[in-house]
Amino acid sequence: MCPAGPAAAGESATAQWYRHFGTVDAPASSPCYAEWAVGMADDAELIRRIDLWPHNKRQPLLILAAARFLGAQISPYRDFRRFLDDHWAKISEIVLSRSTQTNEAGRCATLLPSLAQIAAAEGRPLALIEVGASAGLALYPDCYGYEFVAALPAEGNADGAPTTRLDPRGARPGTFPVLRCVTSGPVPLPAALPQVAWRAGIDLNPLDVRNPDDVAWLEALVWPEQEFRRERLREAIAVARERPPLLVAGDLNEQLVELADQAPADAALVVFHSAVMPYLDAGGRARFRRTMADLASERGCHWLSNEGHTVLAQADGSNVVPEMDNARLRGRFLLLHDGEPVAIAGPHGQSLEWL
Repeated sequence: MCPAGPAAAGESATAQWYRHFGTVDAPASSPCYAEWAVGMADDAELIRRIDLWPHNKRQPLLILAAARFLGAQISPYRDFRRFLDDHWAKISEIVLSRSTQTNEAGRCATLLPSLAQIAAAEGRPLALIEVGASAGLALYPDCYGYEFVAALPAEGNADGAPTTRLDPRGARPGTFPVLRCVTSGPVPLPAALPQVAWRAGIDLNPLDVRNPDDVAWLEALVWPEQEFRRERLREAIAVARERPPLLVAGDLNEQLVELADQAPADAALVVFHSAVMPYLDAGGRARFRRTMADLASERGCHWLSNEGHTVLAQADGSNVVPEMDNARLRGRFLLLHDGEPVAIAGPHGQSLEWL
């Protein structure tokens, strides 16, 4: 179970989960979500209703996104609570039928150095498979622009920070999103973007960038005050619409090997994921690790894991990121390359601290 913030005596696990989200995960990114989550944690009657849902449907971001999907606006908690009451039946329907398929293209910025290292070491283009791909927007690291800004001491002038800019080959300015990432430590920034020869994804319920309802759900998953992420999402969707990715519907443990067999043999195969492992129990994650070990030995496959502690509390009490203490991550993700920690990443790709 994810750690909680200051909890009231006798507070339920769900209330602790919402309080942790409201006091630790959300404040720096969304004051609105922070206020709503703490208000929900203090609202015993609302927590009772949420606890009627299956465990994997109780996560804060899912109900918040469902409310936003139905039109909830930034407001004080008391107004949000009235919105929940007025729309509860529809909110429940959305929560039970959808999942938090946040498709954050910004995460490509934290994956790019590792992808470029793999391409350089292999001396050939990449074949990418994303498990938990949502609409597949993270499958286009070669089609986005990047702005890596070196972190300066607190007293430094951020405007004068050393910046590395990378743009996709041959693309016209304004036709692609530019992903900004603040770096610290010896990040191995590439001189150019790696070439991607093939890209595919697996998801239980793939979203279609050509479907307005799916696009509306992706926008609802963006946190309220983060308009820059919403604009970035729209730009990434425009890229994906030009050449929609190959997306396979199904369980990643059932579909991965067959999909990997479709990847071109003359490309370096990379399987990656972000904020996906919490949706598997300990047994499912162990099976996935065995599959990755088999792909590594049989196909020379590389594995990039970009996961955090608190995306989804584990019903079985297991730990998704045992390699690093949550106090060090502080709501960020741990990036592993073939099982070895290499960096701490902002959950939306906003920062990259190389270890």
